[in-house]
Amino acid sequence: MESLQVILPKQNEPHQQMIDVINPFTQTVVDSIPAATLADVEAALVNAKNGFEVSRQLARYQRAKILAATAAIVREELETFAILIVNEAGKTIVQARKEVSRCVNTLELSAEEAKRLSGEVIPFDSYEGAVGRQGYTHCDPLGIILAITPFNDPLNLFAHKLGPAIAGGNSVILKPSELAPLSAIKLVDAFFRAGLDEHIISVVIGDAKIGGALVSADDIRMVSFTGGMETGEAITRTAGLKKMTMDLGGNAPVIIMADSDLNDAVSATVSGAFWASGQNCIGTQRIFIERSVFDQFSADFVAQTQALCVGDPMDDTTDVGPMITSAQSTRIQSWVESAITQGATLLTGHQRNDNMYTPTVLTNVPNTSELCMQEVFAPVVILEPFDSFDEVITWANCVDYSLHAGIFTRDLETALKAADRIEASGVMINDSSDFRFDAMPFGGYKRGSLGREGVRYALQEMTQSKVICFNRS
Repeated sequence: MESLQVILPKQNEPHQQMIDVINPFTQTVVDSIPAATLADVEAALVNAKNGFEVSRQLARYQRAKILAATAAIVREELETFAILIVNEAGKTIVQARKEVSRCVNTLELSAEEAKRLSGEVIPFDSYEGAVGRQGYTHCDPLGIILAITPFNDPLNLFAHKLGPAIAGGNSVILKPSELAPLSAIKLVDAFFRAGLDEHIISVVIGDAKIGGALVSADDIRMVSFTGGMETGEAITRTAGLKKMTMDLGGNAPVIIMADSDLNDAVSATVSGAFWASGQNCIGTQRIFIERSVFDQFSADFVAQTQALCVGDPMDDTTDVGPMITSAQSTRIQSWVESAITQGATLLTGHQRNDNMYTPTVLTNVPNTSELCMQEVFAPVVILEPFDSFDEVITWANCVDYSLHAGIFTRDLETALKAADRIEASGVMINDSSDFRFDAMPFGGYKRGSLGREGVRYALQEMTQSKVICFNRS
């Protein structure tokens, strides 16, 4: 990557610490990158302040042109990006290619929205005391956006922050996960090759101390964070008076009504539960099946789960690759064993080998179990029968945080009732909970989550309204 030293601190400082990026499947070092220091944080802030002065002056067509050119570079280098995602995040190559394609879509949507960004005419003479005036609103950029993301979508999650931020005329400091920072670095390199001024984006990679220094900096105008509840709470305590958007995870329920197409429901929810080894904030975690079809659905679901190919993520036939670290596979192994001790029934899976954890299906899981109440972020799913619609809605809504939910039914009235009563920011009807189109609004619904992503909606978050008023009297 020729412009690596433009993006990261120079690697010639004495005693500088390096961060090894480990391939989750092979356990080998993919690359080593310099860990940022507090001095690097200060340098990034200065760079971003200069970058904002450049970015805010770019005409909308210039922003759109750069975003479209970046999308074209990513599309042209799709396979290279995909292999990088496999190597650092452990996604299968098929899933990685899809993520790259989604990144292209996100950037192209951002280019379109850059051209559409506009205000509105204010009807001053509609109100007594304002006659003789006319005016309009204008969308101004916020300033420096701090974007922090986890490992699980190392390319497209940053595109969802970078695209709208650039479209709105901001500058950005990126802090990717130390576990999977390489895709973000390559994406920034693509922006620079597309003609973006190198002051407009900075990349800072480091530990919680580095993150805290960035979050607390007065020059940061907005923190856009995707990650866990604990880190999100720490950010809010540290940030001070800043705008924030937060996606703090989910625990997605999917309801299977007896009148649904069970073949479609099984296929969709198997994919929804085990895509990206379950490391997916909108992944299907709890499936509630109407009792009259529970046995059939469960048998088919277990059979399709057992048919999944688990192994080398670089193999096109692999369905499920490794989890990101052995610490995470150990954690979920412990959670499943705890649930079994409490009375849960294991239907399939629950085999661990280093980072590999086989797709696991359980039933009779106690409501107090971590598997029910927490975000599993692993290839584990719960199947439970229900008897009444009111009962299943109560169960679907019993967790503290929510992103997406789903319901399978042929009955329109049932679907509409579910959409109205399920407490989630998105209700997918006859789709798994993990369906997401990059133009739709996306974010949390309950505790902790703030704001919305999805290109147009993120752009609204990353700009501010200015009123221009002419007194013509």
